[in-house]
Amino acid sequence: MVKLMVNGVERAFDGDEDTPLLWYLRDELGLTGTKYGCGIAACGACTVHIDGAPSFACITPVGVLEGAQVKTIEGLSEKGDHPVQEAWRDLNVAQCGYCQAGQIMQAAALVDQYDTVTDDDIDAVMSANICRCGTYPRIRAAIKQAAGQQASGAAMDADVQEAEQK
Repeated sequence: MVKLMVNGVERAFDGDEDTPLLWYLRDELGLTGTKYGCGIAACGACTVHIDGAPSFACITPVGVLEGAQVKTIEGLSEKGDHPVQEAWRDLNVAQCGYCQAGQIMQAAALVDQYDTVTDDDIDAVMSANICRCGTYPRIRAAIKQAAGQQASGAAMDADVQEAEQK
């Protein structure tokens, strides 16, 4: 039996220890905010925090999580008021929304770790998460806003123009 904390609640998993964390979260705990995208850690839709670090739930076997602290999008903020979540809403980041839980979890780890973030920081950390709709300029602006670097309309316009040129 594997004992772990999920969103601050002690849990005990008594199944096949090779079961990916993603399926335990979704199928057994009903925490469906964490999405299945690829199953091979190539897209980031399944990003959660394990002991404070962003991790891919689709490839993490529950058996290695004895004593771990797991946080999903549902546990990021009880009221949905984490600075990243607020910035996401303020800037209308989501389009289809499928990747957003993973994007937010990855961005929250970045913002929680550093007082300020640079474009290079964002590129390095967020490259693990794919957005099929291409909302990268809004993602960048939201991360900057959440990190306390208020992304003005002009800054966001510059990010949009830069992305369109690539």
